[in-house]
Amino acid sequence: MLLLCLTTDVDRQKEEGFKIFMSKVDTPKGKLVRKFGENIFGNPKYDALLNKKPYTPGQHGPNRRKRLSNYGIQLQEKQKIKAMYGVLEKQFRNYFHKAEKMKGETGTSLLQLLECRLDSVVYRLGFASTRSQARQLVSHAHFLLNDRKCNYPSASLKPGDVIKVRDKSKKLDVIMDSIKKVKGDISFPWLELDKAKMTGNFVAVPDREDMQLTVNEQLVVELYSK
Repeated sequence: MLLLCLTTDVDRQKEEGFKIFMSKVDTPKGKLVRKFGENIFGNPKYDALLNKKPYTPGQHGPNRRKRLSNYGIQLQEKQKIKAMYGVLEKQFRNYFHKAEKMKGETGTSLLQLLECRLDSVVYRLGFASTRSQARQLVSHAHFLLNDRKCNYPSASLKPGDVIKVRDKSKKLDVIMDSIKKVKGDISFPWLELDKAKMTGNFVAVPDREDMQLTVNEQLVVELYSK
């Protein structure tokens, strides 16, 4: 996997398009959480929402749950993974095509590509409480990647890469509050965190069993195989 952190016009357009997309999907996040029946965004407020309304959104409330076809189940799983990582349809499709060309199982490779994104790594290290928050922090250039400024959430990391909170950003409340929630060592063996220095190391591409994800990526493989 190559590190992609180039400031081209095309990259800028993609990132700007992503920001516009996210502004559109921010509103229904609660509905997405209820639709999938789990807190895919990591924000504690959605745990409270699920406890209050543990059923899919819609006028029929808890007394009606739509029965999905096999295609519908596969499509919903793809939507769930897209929403979890905050990627556009075109981005997701590109990740899938890359995964198809990699060694090993396509579904696992797809999740590995998504987990290797800079915003996902920032979230996993505990510098942000959610992936969405991590994406914003990266976009505002609060981190260094291998001692160079990188404000592209989609930058792909490789083993040996080092992520640092910039000196001017170390006292940001949003980062401080998030890192305080990390107790002891982080539970992701492909990452190393130094809380005192606010740095993280990307040690290896994660194995599927270490990702702690409640998704069925094989359903996505089946969807794209049609």
